[in-house]
Amino acid sequence: MEAFDVLGDPVRRRILELLAAGEHSAGEITTVVRGEFGISQPAVSQHLRVLRENGFATVRAEGARRIYAVDPSGVDEAQQWLTRLRGFWSQRLDALGTELARGRRRTRPEEPR
Repeated sequence: MEAFDVLGDPVRRRILELLAAGEHSAGEITTVVRGEFGISQPAVSQHLRVLRENGFATVRAEGARRIYAVDPSGVDEAQQWLTRLRGFWSQRLDALGTELARGRRRTRPEEPR
């Protein structure tokens, strides 16, 4: 699965938002996600598995609990892809900004001297 396939799901994006704020147990994540999306605990577990297997989350055991955190490697892959496009869009947005500024200068009434 590619990075944007993983990020394309709103449940997985929400889980990553939770993890971006800090580590959370699987139970804490399930409580929030079930409340917001109305999905079952097994469905939340599947989303966590997808995030783990695709490098977006890590898990560690703490007794009987599983503690999840963001794994930057998956996020880095998405960021690298976006960076390649950013140059393309930045040039065009800069050009648009220049044209808009020129248009504002042309439409301003001349000030009396």
